[in-house]
Amino acid sequence: MINAAYFHIPFCEHICHYCDFNKVFLKGQPVQEYLDAMEREIQLTFAEAAPPPKFNTIFVGGGTPTALTEQQLDRLCDIIRTNIPSHEQTEFTFEANPGDLSKRKFQILKDAGVNRISFGVQTFNNELLKKIGRVHRAEDVYQSIELAQQTGFQNISIDLIYSLPGQTLDDFKQTLDQALKLQLPHYSGYSLIIEPKTVFYNLFRKGKLPTVGEDIEAEMYEMLMEQMDKQGYKQYEISNFSLPGYESKHNLTYWNNEEYYGFGAGAHSYVNGFRNSNFGPLKKYLDSIASNQLPILEKHKVIKSEAIEEEMFLGLRKTAGVSLSDFQTKYQSNLTDLFHDEISKLKERGLIELAENHIRLTKRGKLLGNEVFQSFLGVI
Repeated sequence: MINAAYFHIPFCEHICHYCDFNKVFLKGQPVQEYLDAMEREIQLTFAEAAPPPKFNTIFVGGGTPTALTEQQLDRLCDIIRTNIPSHEQTEFTFEANPGDLSKRKFQILKDAGVNRISFGVQTFNNELLKKIGRVHRAEDVYQSIELAQQTGFQNISIDLIYSLPGQTLDDFKQTLDQALKLQLPHYSGYSLIIEPKTVFYNLFRKGKLPTVGEDIEAEMYEMLMEQMDKQGYKQYEISNFSLPGYESKHNLTYWNNEEYYGFGAGAHSYVNGFRNSNFGPLKKYLDSIASNQLPILEKHKVIKSEAIEEEMFLGLRKTAGVSLSDFQTKYQSNLTDLFHDEISKLKERGLIELAENHIRLTKRGKLLGNEVFQSFLGVI
C-alpha cells in the first residue's frame, strides 16, 4: 500500500545559484490557480484508484513552500487536510527558508497538523550565503528556529551544504559548531553538486567557479560525520543524522525503494510499478489539469532488473544497508548470489561489509559511495 505523498510548490522569491529543482520566480505567478490545479490533480489521481485509509508521511517541498502568503499557505494546508487522510502519527513535513515564516504562518502550519519543519540553512557564514545566492543571513536562522519552537514545533531539521566555492575547512567547522549548538533533533549535510542549468554550472564552464577539490570535500565529509557522532547524532543515511526516533520517515520511503504519490509541477511519483514525472512548466501543468488529464510527462514501467538496481543504490545510502532477507522476500532472489563478483571486489577494496544479515557501506565506502552504487548497475 502506498502511504507517502509529496507536494511540489515551485515558487521562489529568489533563485539560488546551485539549485536545479523545478522552480519559477514567485512574482506575477498564478499561485491560486496552481493550488486549485494541484487539488484537482489529487482528485484525478484518486478517481483512478482509491487513496489509502491513512498516509504515514506527507512532505511539502519546492521551490519555497513558505514563500506563499498566509492566505495561500492556509489554502494549501486545507487542500492537503481535505484530500490526504492522515492519523496522529503521520509525519507532516514542510520545507522552509529562514526568515520566510511569520508567527502567523507558523501557526497556520501548526493548526494544519504539520509537525516537522526542515530549514534550508546551507551555511552560517554570511559571506558564503551571499555568494551562493541565498537571501537569508545567520541571524534569520536563529530567529526562525526560536519562532518555530515558540509555536510548538519540536521536530526541526536543518540542511547544510559543504564544499561551497571558496569555503575552507575552518569555515565549515564553524558552521557545524553553530548548527550543533542549536541542539536540534535532525541535521542533513550535502556536498555541493554543480548541476546543469544553474548559475554555478555556467560559471564552472567558464572557469570562474573556485571549487574546493575532492580532497578538501572528503575532509569536510569526515568532519561532518565525526562531529555528528561526537554530539550523539546517529548517521542513518549517507547525508542524514538524527537523534533516536527523529529520522525522516518520508525520505526513508525513497531509500527503502517504496512507492509514493507526487503532486504538482515537476513532481515525481512511483505508483503501481510505474515511475512518473509531471510536466515542469507551469502552463503545461495547468493546461493538462484544465483538460481533466493527469499532468504526466513521462510514465516508465520499472522492470524487475531496474527495481533490483534501485534497491541497491538507494538502500546502500542507508547506514543499515540492504537487508538480505528482505531482498529475498521482495525479489525471490539471493542478493549475494546475484552480485557475487561485485560484492567480492567491493569487500576486497574495503568499501562494503556483510554484517547482521545486511550488506552495507564501510566508512571508506561512504566516501566513495558513487563508485559502490555504480558497481551494481548493468549487472543483471
